Amino acid sequence: MSNLRLHLPEPSLTTADVLHLPLGRYLVNAGIIDQLDLVHALGLQRHIDAPLGEIMVSEGLASQSDVLQAMAQQHRAEVVDLARSPPLLSLANSLPASVCLAHRVVPWLKIGDRLMVATNTPDDFANLRMCMGSAGKKMMPVLADPAQIKHQLGRLYGREYAQRASTRVPVAESCRGWAVNTESRRWSAIVILLALGLALLLAPMWTLSIAMLWAFVTLMMTTGLKAAACWAHLSGRGTSGLTFDPRNCPPFRLPHVSVLVPLLKEKEIAAALIARLSRLTYPKSLLSVVLVLEEQDQITRDTIARTKLPDWITVIEVPAANKLTTKPRALNYALDFCRGSIIGVWDAEDRPQPDQIERVVTRFQSAPANVACLQGILDYYNPQENWLSRCFTIEYATWWRVVLPGIARLGLVVPLGGTTLFFRRSILEKLGGWDAHNVTEDADLGLRLARHGYITELIQTVTYEEANCRTWPWVRQRSRWLKGFLITWCVHMRDPRKLMADLGLVRFLGIQTMFLATFSQFACAPLLWSFWLTLFGVTHPIALTLGTPVMWFMIGCFIFSGLLNLGISAAAVSGREHRALLGWIPTLPFYFPLGVLAAYKGLHEFVLRPFFWDKTEHGVSLATEENGAAQK
Repeated sequence: MSNLRLHLPEPSLTTADVLHLPLGRYLVNAGIIDQLDLVHALGLQRHIDAPLGEIMVSEGLASQSDVLQAMAQQHRAEVVDLARSPPLLSLANSLPASVCLAHRVVPWLKIGDRLMVATNTPDDFANLRMCMGSAGKKMMPVLADPAQIKHQLGRLYGREYAQRASTRVPVAESCRGWAVNTESRRWSAIVILLALGLALLLAPMWTLSIAMLWAFVTLMMTTGLKAAACWAHLSGRGTSGLTFDPRNCPPFRLPHVSVLVPLLKEKEIAAALIARLSRLTYPKSLLSVVLVLEEQDQITRDTIARTKLPDWITVIEVPAANKLTTKPRALNYALDFCRGSIIGVWDAEDRPQPDQIERVVTRFQSAPANVACLQGILDYYNPQENWLSRCFTIEYATWWRVVLPGIARLGLVVPLGGTTLFFRRSILEKLGGWDAHNVTEDADLGLRLARHGYITELIQTVTYEEANCRTWPWVRQRSRWLKGFLITWCVHMRDPRKLMADLGLVRFLGIQTMFLATFSQFACAPLLWSFWLTLFGVTHPIALTLGTPVMWFMIGCFIFSGLLNLGISAAAVSGREHRALLGWIPTLPFYFPLGVLAAYKGLHEFVLRPFFWDKTEHGVSLATEENGAAQK
């Protein structure tokens, strides 16, 4: 770097000394834009919360290089290319990692006792100096592309940021302590299995009957929740973001929104993802989509390298600071690099509705301050792929269009889905983001939001994604969900009294139903299916221990629960969009047994591999998203 020639302003100069003309005037004087372009950009700035330079770039009026040069003239600073002249790794010790992240700066070069610091927000440099005390007086700004600054932050401090991403959630609310308890869980599982085996040998009928009673109780819990949720949704009881009409919101200045899209081993999804997200109608100067990938994921890196990214889509690589490579850890890491006051999450295969961001920011603008999260509706674009995708779509429609809206209307805890989530950033950071070790970080975060007094609303916007249409991948995906439900229940039930105090009795019981009873229903389903043996003249253990009337009562409730589930599913797909699936509802009893296999797989991993992330592969459906959309 000895051949670099820098014209350094004196450290004593203040912001008032170096500021002269507004940025737009420098661009006009340089012939980059004309007066009409400037008036247009200033008019946009009155309605959107973005710097003038970013508006110029997003509107195609100027390039990032043009804006940097104008800012250099305005602030009498030099422009540097961090790609050609990256900072030495040893300079990481010259500024704290947290300070660099907070001010979006990176140490670039040390000349004598002066430290040259690369920034893209020179207006904030005075605050940086004050933050560093006496050392700040020897710091001088140079200007650099914001994407280059972000890359160098990861290069210099990535390991530190990654370690922090793994431990953001307080240990009392996280499952990460389980990493050292694998052996104890293994022995506990062995003891439980031996005790069950011994009980079956000594009292087989009563052991089976007690297990049947547990399966029946959890069946009644889930059935009661579904019935109440269906009634609340169909009757319009309570309030919900689903009833919000964005046309009733007065005009306001649009905020910046950052959406995280975690990717892992994606071979073909990148180009299609960019095409889908390009349909969004939110101002691109206020939208930053961040593609998040693991540092060692060469497959996705190669995929992205073949794709030209627009300016509003950037890439963040998460360093391999430890063996943990989960989606929530990646989200935590990328969160620090986001600019938006609203943080969203999409999956790699998602196709959100074009006006989704407008609906989100409008609802946040009018919602009470304790509404921390907005959850969109999820649907599939490939229901006609095969029988499995049809049943999966029916199940999703039942949950997202009837049961979950009803849960929200009842004021119960809303377990979040993994995508189409939008948060107030300040609240998300206050709670520590996502639990990096939980494989259902979404459901866990929904519960933590509720425990801290915040509300999650569902909003009337749909994101279409790819239904899992192959049997074993379906089992693997469902096993991760069920394992995560069980882990989340165990984490929050460490102190049941505290959980009840945080949520109240009704929502506490709702948590027992949504997490524990749901897992139990899949795991204990074969016990309930044993009722069908009575049709073939087989004497059921319940009849021998508790009596025939009790057995027939349980059978009646079992049949009622099955019919109720089919009825709710019929209501969920009775609309024009899903009406073609009505004829497949009677086949659902043959679909859910796959969940039993998934539950046992999840239970095995719960004991031995609680943090194992069984990734869902995307882009395997023969149906394209466009074809799926055309069928709706």
